[in-house]
Amino acid sequence: MRKRMKWWAAGVSSSGLVAFFLFFPLHATLIVSTASDGTKLFCAPLAEGEEFIFSFTHSVNRRPVFDTIRREGDHLFIVKSRFDSFGAGMPEASTDKGKLILGQDGWLEWIVNQPVREITFFVGWVANHTLKIKGKDITLTDLAEPGTLLALRAGRSSLYDLWGGRCTK
Repeated sequence: MRKRMKWWAAGVSSSGLVAFFLFFPLHATLIVSTASDGTKLFCAPLAEGEEFIFSFTHSVNRRPVFDTIRREGDHLFIVKSRFDSFGAGMPEASTDKGKLILGQDGWLEWIVNQPVREITFFVGWVANHTLKIKGKDITLTDLAEPGTLLALRAGRSSLYDLWGGRCTK
């Protein structure tokens, strides 16, 4: 009887450990969620210091903008924006908020280096909001209808999320 209890206790303990590592959010990820209620739409593993690109078409000049963003701890860090044409809301000169330089390829780079908790934006009808992460392009209109307010943030996800299709690998 005692031997059976030991095996039963070992089985329960092992099951508890497996459940913990499977369902507890231990893994650093980039999370895309609805800003209104926090529903997770997408996540991808994103290690400390790893970067991804958030790109879109500018609403006025219809030219591409590429924002480089890095994970730093529990927040995101906007590194820079690259664009090839000025437009409404785009920087025209260096300021105390960032430095504007002309890259060797002729593109303008707005060096920002600003930490943020999250980045919120409305999915555009013509903006073609896209994440380039881990060599994959994720078109955000595939995740949410245009006009939906989304949030990008650094977070943690479980192995279940990573393996269950809610995250990309």
